[in-house]
Amino acid sequence: MQLQVGQYLIIKGNRHQDTEVKRSCCGVVCAKLVAPLGCLVSRQKHTLPDLPYDYGALEPHINAEIMQLHHSKHHATYVNNLNVAEEKYKEALAKGDVTAQVSLQPALKFNGGGHINHTIFWTNLSPNGGGEPKGELMEAIKRDFGSFANFKEKLTAVSVGVQGSGWGWLGYNKEQGRLQIAACANQDPLQGTTGLIPLLGIDVWEHAYYLQYKNVRPDYLKAIWNVINWENISSRYASCKK
Repeated sequence: MQLQVGQYLIIKGNRHQDTEVKRSCCGVVCAKLVAPLGCLVSRQKHTLPDLPYDYGALEPHINAEIMQLHHSKHHATYVNNLNVAEEKYKEALAKGDVTAQVSLQPALKFNGGGHINHTIFWTNLSPNGGGEPKGELMEAIKRDFGSFANFKEKLTAVSVGVQGSGWGWLGYNKEQGRLQIAACANQDPLQGTTGLIPLLGIDVWEHAYYLQYKNVRPDYLKAIWNVINWENISSRYASCKK
């Protein structure tokens, strides 16, 4: 059974202990217990999402070789390693091995974050992207950053300034009702580490740009604005405000 975004699947456990499993907007499966945990939750393995465009569709801004390696190798590795880590965690849970559960946390965070981040990233890009957002998102950007130009400059600066590998993000602070810019190291997921709901993520790991831009990260960041999918980001913004 294929689980769609926003749908719940009821899984029957022993003694009628049911579990609701929901696929979130970033493609990650989350489980919510309906009754006290008495058995391990059956689950589908994570899979590599298809790109909504061809590998060469973002040229000349991001070339096909980068996209192919980034998607089919790097993202695929995060997915595979996440499945392995979750299987080991399931075994540790069944054995009541708390030490093993704790030792698996870094692998779950790194590979789970890599899967979450990249699943968002692919949809944040489009061969028909670029320009500026419209509507509510643009109004919010002007309200929280003064102007689109200021926002673009700040997110670019934060992304350039990431030391080593990581991400630059535009997120939504639901408690304060405003947009915020943040940086996350390595594959740390934005919401899991800052509480901000991710809207736009810019991958500044070298594998995202080195084959085309070498070590000049600012050139990559200048180019990526030409393929930013504002329709996708506006949709994410509208969804998180509900």
